[in-house]
Amino acid sequence: MNQELKKIENTITKSTFWEDIKAFLNQHMDIGEDISISVKDILIIITVIFLTTLVLRILLRLITKRLPEDDKAKFNVVFGYFRWLIYIIISLITLDSVGVNVTTVFAASAALLIGIGLALQTLFQDIISGVFILIDQSVHVGDIIEINGKVGRVEEIKLRTTRAVTIDNRVLIIPNHLYLENSLYNWTQNGATTRESVSVGVAYGSDVQLVKKLLLQAANSNQEVLDHQETSVQFTDFGDSSLNFKVVFTLGDSFNANGPKSDIRFEIDRLFREHNISIPFPQRDIHIIQK
Repeated sequence: MNQELKKIENTITKSTFWEDIKAFLNQHMDIGEDISISVKDILIIITVIFLTTLVLRILLRLITKRLPEDDKAKFNVVFGYFRWLIYIIISLITLDSVGVNVTTVFAASAALLIGIGLALQTLFQDIISGVFILIDQSVHVGDIIEINGKVGRVEEIKLRTTRAVTIDNRVLIIPNHLYLENSLYNWTQNGATTRESVSVGVAYGSDVQLVKKLLLQAANSNQEVLDHQETSVQFTDFGDSSLNFKVVFTLGDSFNANGPKSDIRFEIDRLFREHNISIPFPQRDIHIIQK
């Protein structure tokens, strides 16, 4: 009899214990007039945030696994801002899913985010583009790039802008969103050497084999022209006033290609003069009709 009484007392005690826990978890706190939250809701939010933190850490490690240390530090700063935004969004969604009335908060947040988005649209585009550049490694410091007809050597890649120096030693500040809106030419992604060319026209009746020989001589005599790839001459067209040729050669520094190309043109002019090969003026026939 005594044992049965003890079992009943234990059962009542356990039942009372769980009821106390449920009552504690269901205690509500009112925040303003429209929002009421319980202790259970707070625990759910903490659990969700903890799981979100784990997922974000794993995602961050996967993304930054192959990034250089400098780029990794820049990406971590941007990721920190986005992480807080994700926390806020997930917290609001979690509160709404557990039955907390957060309609007012959602409405205020939406209006705020729309206002910020419209005001800082270009800034966000620049930052997002900067993140893409850091992730896909399409541009590195030291690369020679061409965008919107402007050529520069990349000196620094920031989250909002890319700093490059042009051939005439001017600083070119490129907003990163231009990479998404325009075609980007990376001159040095496949290596520092590039194939360059110089075009010239000669008069009809010239010895084309001699022209080819002189063009090869002019290009190969330049110290900046590399010999690991053969210099070639192309007979490109029969022009209106000239026979058009192009000599193609390899340079080790395409960023400073204008200097060697200018020297090669000087040498072509000298050799042509020595061998009596003329570069013709444009010619037009004019017919005068008298009435």
